[in-house]
Amino acid sequence: MTFTDWVAQAENYVFLAIAIPMLFSAWRVVASQNVVHSVLYLVGALAGSAALFLLLGSEFVAWTVVLVYIGAVVVLFLFGIMITRAPLGQDVELSQPLRQRLPAAVVSGSLFLLMTGAMFDAFGGDVIPETEATRTFDVGISIFERWVIPFEVVSVILLAALVGGIVLARRDPDEMTEEVVSESEEVPQ
Repeated sequence: MTFTDWVAQAENYVFLAIAIPMLFSAWRVVASQNVVHSVLYLVGALAGSAALFLLLGSEFVAWTVVLVYIGAVVVLFLFGIMITRAPLGQDVELSQPLRQRLPAAVVSGSLFLLMTGAMFDAFGGDVIPETEATRTFDVGISIFERWVIPFEVVSVILLAALVGGIVLARRDPDEMTEEVVSESEEVPQ
């Protein structure tokens, strides 16, 4: 596929309209110094990936990204921030010095170029035919006929992990100081 062929297709403009804000959001997830802003930018990046899955004709994966990642994981992050009483302001102590950031940027840029080259080498100008898209009906039949038990086991494990995380994180400061005081009283002098 040449560049003129790529420019002639309207789907590529829709792709760019989705991908550019998605890349900006992904960059702001890691560059933002406010945790809540990072989570909100994560919502934008995940919404962009869901839109790209819709563009590929994979509705089930797109709505799974929306429900599981945006609807559950992001809400879990926000609950975790609220429950643990994490500071919401900017924290410059979390930033690494330039001597650590520069090699990390070089390594990640090199890895990006390596993966991009490998993708172009493997797929080149291949076009995904319309008939190969897996529809939601087929995925639903596969999940709920063959994989229903593992699907339910994973949901119970995730629920137990969520409840356990809340129990561990939600300890009142008064309870912790009372435990420390009672432990110090028990130790003989």
